[in-house]
Amino acid sequence: MEMMAKYWWLNLIRGLLALALGIILLVMPAIFSILLLVMFVGAYFLVDGIFSLIFFFTHPKTNHRWWIFAGGIAGILAGIVVFVWPGMTAVFLLFFIAFWALITGIFQIIYAIAQWKTLPGKGWILTGGILSIIIGAILLSNPVAGALALMWVIAFYLVLFGIMLIIFSFVQLGKGKAAAPAATA
Repeated sequence: MEMMAKYWWLNLIRGLLALALGIILLVMPAIFSILLLVMFVGAYFLVDGIFSLIFFFTHPKTNHRWWIFAGGIAGILAGIVVFVWPGMTAVFLLFFIAFWALITGIFQIIYAIAQWKTLPGKGWILTGGILSIIIGAILLSNPVAGALALMWVIAFYLVLFGIMLIIFSFVQLGKGKAAAPAATA
């Protein structure tokens, strides 16, 4: 708990960044918001790849570390691809999500039907499968509207997540201040 209280400001920064990005996505014209979101994904891939390589080179005794190296290289390459072809990346991601939703929806429905007699909560799995298929079909039938809808969902998520992290950071700060007098007593 003491460590969390000491670094409360990290969650504050994360929260402020998420909140700012969410608000920017909500107020910018849609096409710019989608491209900005794609660029952030590219930046994440790049930074994650770099950190994976740093881990690889600084932890020489870690078992199976070549997977970390391969993941780092893949992340860097994916980040470069996103920055070189952001428009194509946005289209690819949209279709990837659409087909993923369709395929997982089909498998959820098959699983729910196959396990109908023994599976508790089968109706939820069946409903989830149906909703996944509907979302996939909507994304494929109208990619522009689908991209906008995904962008809006992500924007609202970032706003809510940012607010939650900001509140949590101040809770951490308060716990640290409350623990400090107890530690000196």
